[in-house]
Amino acid sequence: MATISLEQEINPWEAQAARFDFAARKLNLDEGLWKVLRYPAREIIVHFPVSMDNGRIEMFTGFRVQHSVARGPGKGGIRYTPDVSLDEVRALASWMTWKCAVVNIPFGGAKGGVICDPKKMSTGELERMTRRYTAEIIEFIGPEKDVPAPDVNTNEQVMAWIMDTYSMHMRQTVTSVVTGKPINMGGSRGRREATGRGVSVVCDEALKHLNMRRDGCRVIVQGFGNVGSNAAKLMQDKGYKIVGVAEFEGGLFNPNGIDVCSLIEYRQRNGSILGFKGAEAYDPIEMLTAECEILIPAATENVITSRNAEQIRARIVCEGANGPTTAVADEILADKRIFIIPDILANAGGVTASYFEWVQDRQGYFWKEAIVNEQLDSILAESFDDVVRYSEAHNVNNRIAAYMLAIDRVAFTIKQRGIYA
Repeated sequence: MATISLEQEINPWEAQAARFDFAARKLNLDEGLWKVLRYPAREIIVHFPVSMDNGRIEMFTGFRVQHSVARGPGKGGIRYTPDVSLDEVRALASWMTWKCAVVNIPFGGAKGGVICDPKKMSTGELERMTRRYTAEIIEFIGPEKDVPAPDVNTNEQVMAWIMDTYSMHMRQTVTSVVTGKPINMGGSRGRREATGRGVSVVCDEALKHLNMRRDGCRVIVQGFGNVGSNAAKLMQDKGYKIVGVAEFEGGLFNPNGIDVCSLIEYRQRNGSILGFKGAEAYDPIEMLTAECEILIPAATENVITSRNAEQIRARIVCEGANGPTTAVADEILADKRIFIIPDILANAGGVTASYFEWVQDRQGYFWKEAIVNEQLDSILAESFDDVVRYSEAHNVNNRIAAYMLAIDRVAFTIKQRGIYA
């Protein structure tokens, strides 16, 4: 691979494009389909005013990118961060296309974001911003067009505001316009825990595949938000030993295992994991390279790069976050024979449960949580098998196998549909 700068290495769009190109080449993908799938179908940028609590008007910039709707409506989260960019949203929309195809659900890929710092905004300001952003993109979203969901710094409440705004414009209640809503407004049981649950399911499958035992299997979780905390709790219940937890502000380590339920309660009370008595303080950056059987990066993009990949000592890396490993780091981890469960498979539990929520809203019939979990476990386990079989058949690593499988499925659909001209 040609030498590239760290800035190029960590650009999420470049990282996604590098994997796509490699997988497409391996598939001998038709040149025309290559062009169709390499770029998003639609990129929307909106600049809009919001009245702040102090009476001033501030301008905000929002994005919505729809990468592909060949297999069904666009599907993807909305994030509120100060540094969200069009490149990041583009990459995440593409990843959503591949993720939905890997688990074989009838959605395409989309993603959205607003440049803001929600920690510095009141609830009222967030609501006004969310409603105005929804109004700006309203003609591009809908149950049959593009279905948003929560992502970084957005939650059930934000989805409730989006659903209400959309419904007001449509003059009828449209619950299926978003997923990740409160249960009493058409949300699905099991949705909140679904991404973490999916992570735990693919870890189970990886242990079976590698003939490893669950008892005493040491796990380090980087990022203790919704995905990381739910994965840690479910895995501890199954007998895994959670020895390390890292957050942006600090880490915790206990070789005998951390009591995850106590840590979740502590964090809810104190707003931080720092000071928890059941483990020693530990540098969160060094935590990534501590010895363990499973490392779960479940926070943000680009935490495993060319700078630290050589020091990773896990046997399995299960990507709870989107894009936590750069393309250059992939090659280093492959040389070290580390088993990667790629993001477009590992964290697909969330979009799978979102699909269930969308189906339930459209049926007006809601499932018991046990049914949601049973269906989720089945789809994730089957998808893991599909990816590993593809990897062995084509002699490529799991990430490229997942991309090849996904691209193959989307390309096949486009070929069947034909090009409208």
